[in-house]
Amino acid sequence: MDGIASQAIDLLVVGMGTVFSFLALLILATTLMSRFVDLISRPETRQPSASSAPTPNPQNLEDQQLIAVISAALHKHRTRKH
Repeated sequence: MDGIASQAIDLLVVGMGTVFSFLALLILATTLMSRFVDLISRPETRQPSASSAPTPNPQNLEDQQLIAVISAALHKHRTRKH
């Protein structure tokens, strides 16, 4: 009986040690890959040149027009008598 309990404890220690080691290695690998991806995907930092004048963005103008139309529609809806 003593031999079986000893074998069970040995198997428990080896199994839990294997699982712990694998999980620790997995965490280490995931952390390293995350840092590597952050390093590669970091955008380049460029300073805008002082001589370049800001150009009007057509998308920005369209957004402003859309905001104006929506605001007018909301104002008309709120002031409408029921």
